[in-house]
Amino acid sequence: MGPALGRFLVLTELFLPTKGGTAVWFDEVYRRIGDKETHIVTADVPEASKHDAAHPNTVHRVALRRHWWLRPESLGMYAKFLGVSLLAAFRCRFDAVHAGRVLPEGLVALIVSRLIGRPLVVYCHGEELTTWRQRAKMQAMIFTFRHTDLIIANSEFTRDELLKLRIPAAKIVVLHPGVDVERFRPGLPHADLRAGIGVSKQQKVIVSVRRLSRRKGLDQVIRCLPQLVAQGLDVHYVVIGIGEDCEYLATLSRETGVAARVSFLGHVPAEDLPRWYNAADVVTMPNREINGDTEGFGMVFIEAAACGKPTVAGTAGGTGAAVIDGVSGLRVDGASVDAVAEGLSRLLKNQVLARSLGERGHLRAITDFSWQMAAERTLKLHASLTADAFGARR
Repeated sequence: MGPALGRFLVLTELFLPTKGGTAVWFDEVYRRIGDKETHIVTADVPEASKHDAAHPNTVHRVALRRHWWLRPESLGMYAKFLGVSLLAAFRCRFDAVHAGRVLPEGLVALIVSRLIGRPLVVYCHGEELTTWRQRAKMQAMIFTFRHTDLIIANSEFTRDELLKLRIPAAKIVVLHPGVDVERFRPGLPHADLRAGIGVSKQQKVIVSVRRLSRRKGLDQVIRCLPQLVAQGLDVHYVVIGIGEDCEYLATLSRETGVAARVSFLGHVPAEDLPRWYNAADVVTMPNREINGDTEGFGMVFIEAAACGKPTVAGTAGGTGAAVIDGVSGLRVDGASVDAVAEGLSRLLKNQVLARSLGERGHLRAITDFSWQMAAERTLKLHASLTADAFGARR
């Protein structure tokens, strides 16, 4: 992609080695569409220096801390982001300013972009639209979106939520996250992983990955395990990730009598994550809406598909962009334990169906969701935004 590389100033609190799909998205795309002339302003986190040393972009780390004596408490975070970003903007010539989220990064990026006369691109992930209910925060979000030159929505659901806020449709484009199809692929060895948690070759393994929060629906999977066992299915549930629901899920597994069938692994080594997908018979995240909080896309489904595994998703939010019901997986009502059990049971009992969904999901991941394709689409979007933003370097 040599001469097509752009020069971007990217403001994002979420960036590898921070865990999570959003951090992966920004790392994977900007390493492909920019070099050292693309500058990333992001949070300082453990292991950051090791990650940044070999990164193709220039990465600036900022210690982001809230201070109780400030109003708002995040004012210091805004100021640090602004200071470091302005310094980079005045030292380097950028084609555009990009913000990983509308707040706080987008508001800061708006100031920077107007001061240097460059277009502003802001990403929208869905959950900020459905969960930010404070009046001042909502007003700041809408103001920023309306003054942004381009908004990248991660799904059609997110686009529709933006339209409800009367954001002009002409500003919004849908661009789905992607997956590393070389790293996440079928056929990876995994017998040692199953053996390591005491799972036999005959047992069926259900895997969930990502942050342990209520809307992901992992509690519903635990609740339906007794039904699956009663149907004669010898199942084991593997939960990968951390989050606020960790203790809640562990307690629930004990209360429902399935603690011996659930393994909480926390974070796993990066090299083992694709192998855990391969170890699964089914990958699930039966998401549901909780007090307006919902799933905007669901990168876990694309990672599972890239590994050739069938998935069970919820019907809430934007997961329809990641899982096509009956084609690459099943979508069920995540608010219903019976519906979740039925979806999992269908795939665990019907190997022909499971294999077919896995194969079609794998093909779709390769043809539609590789990170290289996501990067190329990103460049094309920005090329349409401004004539010289992504042209040949002057």
